[in-house]
Amino acid sequence: MEKTLRVVIATRNKNKLAELKRILADVPVRLEGLDEHPGCPEVEETGSSFEENACLKASQVAEFTGLHALADDSGLEADALGGAPGVLSARYAGAGANDRKNLEKLLRKLEGVPEGKRTARFRTAIALAAPDGHIIRSFHGKVEGTIGSRPMGKSGFGYDPVFYPAGEEMTFAQMGPARKDAISHRAEALRLLKAFLASEIPSLLKL
Repeated sequence: MEKTLRVVIATRNKNKLAELKRILADVPVRLEGLDEHPGCPEVEETGSSFEENACLKASQVAEFTGLHALADDSGLEADALGGAPGVLSARYAGAGANDRKNLEKLLRKLEGVPEGKRTARFRTAIALAAPDGHIIRSFHGKVEGTIGSRPMGKSGFGYDPVFYPAGEEMTFAQMGPARKDAISHRAEALRLLKAFLASEIPSLLKL
């Protein structure tokens, strides 16, 4: 029996992949990206929630690779926009969307919204799938904050340059990785995942 649990992280977003690997660096598993599994198909995110999309990605990547798979779906919910962009966060600007276009659309939608009404939160759902594709468990995290009127900072990705976590005077993009990893939505979910893996790796190796 293989002694090391191999886990494929189901993303082609290099920034997200680096963040996940950094936070999970002390977990006794071998983390692999999709670049190590050529031909893995793109998974259409048709779910109506972050959890549904995470489960879709983890399940299909596990079935293709025959390994455990880990997938997350995250997004920003702006209260003034009724929770948008939500599950559409990565493709908010439509076809050809990228971080810059998504961010520009968000700020346009929030033009004229006063500071006190710019509350928002980041949410994430992380799903762990067994090699046969069934979902073992999902983990959740969120961080409350506000959306600034212009981008600040060069680190991070996505909406990080405009998101100020509650109680902070810097955006996620102005923080160093260590500070962001301590308070982010993804870090919260990953802490739950790490606790699960710490006790369940022997059982997972039998799947």
